[in-house]
Amino acid sequence: MGPETRMNRLFPTDPGRYTGHPLARWALLALTVVTIARSLVHILAPDGGAQSIATIPLDSYTAPGAAAVVTLFALWGISQLLLGLVNVVVLRRYPGLIPLMYLLTALEYGLRLSLGVFKPLEVTGTAPGAVGNYVLVPLALVMLWLSLGKAEAG
Repeated sequence: MGPETRMNRLFPTDPGRYTGHPLARWALLALTVVTIARSLVHILAPDGGAQSIATIPLDSYTAPGAAAVVTLFALWGISQLLLGLVNVVVLRRYPGLIPLMYLLTALEYGLRLSLGVFKPLEVTGTAPGAVGNYVLVPLALVMLWLSLGKAEAG
């Protein structure tokens, strides 16, 4: 399959038609559930998950500093919720855009990893999300590859 064809799979003329591997569709559903759940934790948890999950030592910050971190986590949660809802729309109405969502996911998680190198965050442990970044980048790239492939007829 040439590059022009792959580009057409990222931006299909018929976004309602998905021709990639079914596993990529199911994996995006699982990723969507996790993304929405994470977003709700960031929005609804008293600490936004900053200390209780991400191990950021909020109790060593000033009260306004800790409140700012919690607010930033809630704002990040809103972004995650919106991305999760876009995934829901793609899965239900525009499955031809599944490859594009995997490209965006790989970019987002990859850029998170890069940002952590240039702007490290002081933590007291290893957050599950930090480990997940290392798993999700290659997973998203594999799912992107699978979603771009032509599904076998039958």
